[in-house]
Amino acid sequence: MTTAIYTLTSQLHDAAAVDAATQEFLGGLGIEYELMGSNFKTYGGHDLELIYVRTGGTEGIFKNELPRMLRQSKQPFYLLTSGKSNSLAASMEILSYLRQKGLKGEILHGSNEYIKSRITTLQQVGRVMRDLNGCRLGVIGEPSDWLIASAAKYRTIEDKLGIEIVHIDMDELLMLIERVPADIESDLLEKAPSDSIRKSLAGAERIYEALRLIVEGYDLQGFTIRCFDLLTAVQNTGCVALAKFNSQGIVAGCEGDIPAMLSMKIAQAVTGKSGFQANPARINPETGELLFAHCTIPLDMVDSFELDTHFESGIGVGIRGFMKPGPVTIFKASGDLSRHFAEEGVLIENQGKPDLCRTQQVIKLADKEAARYFLTNPIGNHHIIMQGHHKAVLDEIL
Repeated sequence: MTTAIYTLTSQLHDAAAVDAATQEFLGGLGIEYELMGSNFKTYGGHDLELIYVRTGGTEGIFKNELPRMLRQSKQPFYLLTSGKSNSLAASMEILSYLRQKGLKGEILHGSNEYIKSRITTLQQVGRVMRDLNGCRLGVIGEPSDWLIASAAKYRTIEDKLGIEIVHIDMDELLMLIERVPADIESDLLEKAPSDSIRKSLAGAERIYEALRLIVEGYDLQGFTIRCFDLLTAVQNTGCVALAKFNSQGIVAGCEGDIPAMLSMKIAQAVTGKSGFQANPARINPETGELLFAHCTIPLDMVDSFELDTHFESGIGVGIRGFMKPGPVTIFKASGDLSRHFAEEGVLIENQGKPDLCRTQQVIKLADKEAARYFLTNPIGNHHIIMQGHHKAVLDEIL
């Protein structure tokens, strides 16, 4: 993770005094950085770029450098100021100019602790954006028919995040499943609670192997699949395959839900870990408690798990995972990236009720009023459960 600091300085100010003030100010922040000076030729090549407005009278210098910076980077402009030598006034003039141009920016000003906190968050955002840029995500089959509010704008996603979305025909997957040997042995056999699930595991592994060929053939970093088609086509589910792929770092989502897949990839980039795609089953708006459920969960997110049938169909193999109670973030981005939901809470209980999808989590929101979002203005039904608290970074990214 690299942070570069570029400087803007008026020639009217005493160079030695400005250099001394720079050393004192930047040293007090306690961050790692590369001091690039006033040469903007390398601007755009780092996780985070800060423009340290060291003095007043620098607005014209910034204006002259702006075309180059716009060619080399899509980042917002972060103006760092110590408050000395009229640097804050100059930063305000520069930010006003950027706003007039429809460009994004922010002045980093305040206590050393505040500035360091903002820079730490922005560093993480920069790393995430670099990780997402150039990513390829596949959509295998069309989104499920019931996802009537879960469309996505591919061009917007690529322009803003650098993510390319690739469509793959469901028939291609079904053809590959037929080619995989029928007697493939699963490494989960010891988990099978019955003969029927033991027999279904071979089919689940065939789906995994076929999907692996898709991932490798299309050079995907993630995918979502119209998984309910597998119930009729091969009498099995993708639940085991998705659980395995996620735990291996390949984002794998259910039901062809593109916004959910996108949200899972963002969550993975933020945390370096998997996210759990689930939908609310019950909500208590008075307490802020929600019950989320789905029939698969990444195996690297759980302390233990059990195998069962797929809930709706009663066939194939589903997964009942038990995640360690503790801090979580509930997250969802819309398919056009125009809005998102990110709220922190605590996983207080795992359940295993027979009338719901197999993995069930009871989460209590830190802000119980946020539960009204699900009842008044939700972004579809699927949401992503992330371990840990990450609202600040998600809000900054989107």
